Amino acid sequence: MSEPPKSYNTSEEIEEVVRKFETYAFDPSEFNHPEHLIVALLYLRDSTEEEALERMRRSLFHFLAHHQVQENVYHETITLFWLKLVRRFLSQTDAARPLIEIANDLIQTHGDSPLIYSYFSKERLDSEAARQRWIEPDLEPLNNALIPQARR
Repeated sequence: MSEPPKSYNTSEEIEEVVRKFETYAFDPSEFNHPEHLIVALLYLRDSTEEEALERMRRSLFHFLAHHQVQENVYHETITLFWLKLVRRFLSQTDAARPLIEIANDLIQTHGDSPLIYSYFSKERLDSEAARQRWIEPDLEPLNNALIPQARR
């Protein structure tokens, strides 16, 4: 039986995820897929995809360095894939909805990290080229990304 998706009860809890990430308060084992999605959501909420990507890269590298984790765990294609999906999710939801609803819907619809393998073969995603720079999906084009219907 799989574990139910994580959910948040307050906007403060959501903002706390970014604060803990940026101040290295998370142990690396605590900063998992749902937390990555929440950081992406908040980074994208008020900036462009390019600005959010730069902030995410910078924050991830600082987080890794602080926790003495090798930088080679960073993966450009995976990072950009999820930013693109979160951006698309945001474009399809009513921005006037409360942040808590948007965040919980995001986790509900995108909280399954193996979703990436609907777009990329394991071989392509595991390649050094994909780790270093954005590589287009080889199984399903991202522009055809099936984004589950979010509440509007």
